[in-house]
Amino acid sequence: MMQMRSDGPIHTRREGAVLEVTLDRPKANAIDLATSRIMGEVFRDFRDDDSLRVAILRAAGDKFFCPGWDLKAAADGDAVDADYGIGGFGGLQELPHLNKPVIAAVNGICCGGGLELALSCDLILASDTATFALPEIRSGTVADAASIKLPKRIPYHVAMDLLLTGRWFDAHEAMHWGLLREITTPADLLPKAWALARMLENGPPLVYAAIKEIVREAEAMRFQDALNRVTKRQFATVDQLYASDDQKEGARAFAQKRDPVWTGR
Repeated sequence: MMQMRSDGPIHTRREGAVLEVTLDRPKANAIDLATSRIMGEVFRDFRDDDSLRVAILRAAGDKFFCPGWDLKAAADGDAVDADYGIGGFGGLQELPHLNKPVIAAVNGICCGGGLELALSCDLILASDTATFALPEIRSGTVADAASIKLPKRIPYHVAMDLLLTGRWFDAHEAMHWGLLREITTPADLLPKAWALARMLENGPPLVYAAIKEIVREAEAMRFQDALNRVTKRQFATVDQLYASDDQKEGARAFAQKRDPVWTGR
């Protein structure tokens, strides 16, 4: 059963355990404080709803995915260091304990905070018309989240080139550096994102939660310290997984040569 809802510039569509979140703020889908707070509430509710397993983040229109921070709103009084809401800018990059996969479906221009928003997702698909940049240097500010994340995702000197020059790059270069899972035609972008979401929807939610928590927490830890926390069940998601019916179901299904039935318990 499909459910649809609109909250100002944010529209949601739910089918099964998949939630599609659409940013629709003409003309360019720039994000102001009010929009960011709504997005944080949407993704918080997604995080806390046990019946939802996967989210897709997309944008309305063909020309823009998101250029990031709304500079016109900033000129009218939105402070760059103001309260963006529970999830930080765009509702995702600082949302705590988000242990479900999120897919970005990027069409058109994806720059500045828009690229940072995409980087906050776990998997990124892009149309072959998508273009990317971190042009913050031209507006006298810093791409803060990208400065932290990008050198950990792609080679250091490539990340510094993008951060220091603000140059544009296309989907094929983004794919080359490992930022994208797939490049599609514009018409295929959303169907491909949904196909991926459906695959994840049918996967083991407790395992996905453990993967996300381990990856997130281990980023600032020594390898052995992180591994010790896993083996000693000191991550909440790992402890839940190892005590779960799903853990037993996975072993039974393997032994019986059948597909497992995941319940999230």
